[in-house]
Amino acid sequence: MAKWGQGDPRWIVEERADGTNVNNWHWTERDATSWSKRKLKEVLEGLVVEGEAGRCEIGDLKHVEGEASCNSRKGKLIFFYEWNLRLSWKGTVKESGEKHKGSVEIPNLSEENEVDDTEINVSKKKGEGDVLKDLMRTEGATKVREALRDYLKALKTEFTLGMILPTKAPAGQELATERKASGSTVQDSATPQSLDMVGVKIPTVRIHMREVFNSPADELYSIFTKKELVQKFSKCPAVIEAEKGGKLQMFEGFVSGEYTELVPSQRLVLKWRCRSWPDEHYATVALNFQDLVAQSELELECKGVPVSHEESTRQCWKKQYFEEIHILLQQSKDSME
Repeated sequence: MAKWGQGDPRWIVEERADGTNVNNWHWTERDATSWSKRKLKEVLEGLVVEGEAGRCEIGDLKHVEGEASCNSRKGKLIFFYEWNLRLSWKGTVKESGEKHKGSVEIPNLSEENEVDDTEINVSKKKGEGDVLKDLMRTEGATKVREALRDYLKALKTEFTLGMILPTKAPAGQELATERKASGSTVQDSATPQSLDMVGVKIPTVRIHMREVFNSPADELYSIFTKKELVQKFSKCPAVIEAEKGGKLQMFEGFVSGEYTELVPSQRLVLKWRCRSWPDEHYATVALNFQDLVAQSELELECKGVPVSHEESTRQCWKKQYFEEIHILLQQSKDSME
């Protein structure tokens, strides 16, 4: 048996706070079934399908049978899901004003098939109104597949936040103190220059991003500080205590932290972490808001992100924050017109 410090670095655990799954070598599994049922309901119910024949709307998700899970092995995420779904729909024929209803069945949504190849069966209760059935078979099926893609996208990004753990560098390997790639800087969280004051000694990176939004800076600031707005763009319950030292919790607990600096309409600073980062390890997130002509620019600086989480964190801010905020602002604009 090898002496301590001479074994395969994939198995060494002495510098991990929890002493488990170093370098993501072991198989870990997270059940996504309950989360998926809520997400499928969210993306499918209320879909509107319109065409020359009339207008249809998908109603309740009547039947949900199946399961989903995400596994991590050797730093890679592997997804398993298999669903049998049945939805109701109702519609109105444009010319006659007749109302009809029916169902949509998805017998086998699974990782074995592409969404485009997934079977979607549309049925209608007896009587006339086949034009609506045809509408649901064409435009309706397209809308349903788009919603299923949204579910799978969220499963692979939103649900998996923090699943890939930080890796331990092999003994004797020197980490560069600075890397000029993709606007990122590598830091050792044990050095004085890092803002990660607590936590495990792990290499970290700095992420820098900019995004322009079609809203004034004060409105954009509110989206990060008002609970009802945070819940709208995140589509999850949230804890938002927008005051110095106030708590922050989003995405069903995958993201948490606290507010450390608040300058209304100008700047926010947060202690911010994903749930599966080493215990007590936080990044420092600075959000700077700048008014432009009819728009505002948000500058994000995130210091102290574990190296192995750089890309997933970047995607989290891009997909789960920025893109969803764009959608929220557009919906708000549409409702006012």
